Amino acid sequence: MRPAAPPLSLRDWVVVALALFLVWSGIDPFDRLTWALEVCWVVAAIAMWALWLRRLPTTGVTFWVVVVHAVILVVGGIYTYAHVPIGLWVQEWMGRPRNDYDRLGHFIQGFAPALIWREVFIRKAIVAGRGWLSVVVVGMCLAFSALFELLEFASALLLGEDSINFLGAQGDVWDAQWDMLFCMVGAAMAVAMLGPMQDRQIAQG
Repeated sequence: MRPAAPPLSLRDWVVVALALFLVWSGIDPFDRLTWALEVCWVVAAIAMWALWLRRLPTTGVTFWVVVVHAVILVVGGIYTYAHVPIGLWVQEWMGRPRNDYDRLGHFIQGFAPALIWREVFIRKAIVAGRGWLSVVVVGMCLAFSALFELLEFASALLLGEDSINFLGAQGDVWDAQWDMLFCMVGAAMAVAMLGPMQDRQIAQG
């Protein structure tokens, strides 16, 4: 007999709120295709939480960072990364040639998954030694970032001009390289800054 699902917790209600925000974001996005491509990761994460992840032990630091990542993705999906209002405000204030909200997106693309990979590797005892753990985690995040850039490349080949908003290069010929760099820096910072906190929370159960 399948065990009964646990009662709704604060985290479950946060995921419900995130799901409602996701639905609202799809009412009138700047570009429907870009919205779908950006938020599909959030849809998958919500489904995994509802069907499986909520029953597994997860540290608070990992959960809340992933929620922040999801919000950043949804906001990017609503406006497209080149048109997010707060990024435009920073662009004007700092005299930047581009909207750097997508740089934030790629930074968190490394920051949040680094904590996910790190927690999985520790709980499953996959990687021995904290030094190698850090190297493997950052390497995994960088590998995923490179894969994501290849997916963007494929979308450009398949969709042509329809993929411009999804690519978000904003005329920067080095956009893919900057994206991977920010992801790698985000992953390294997550490991260095939040790794000890995550260790304590895992030890507490």
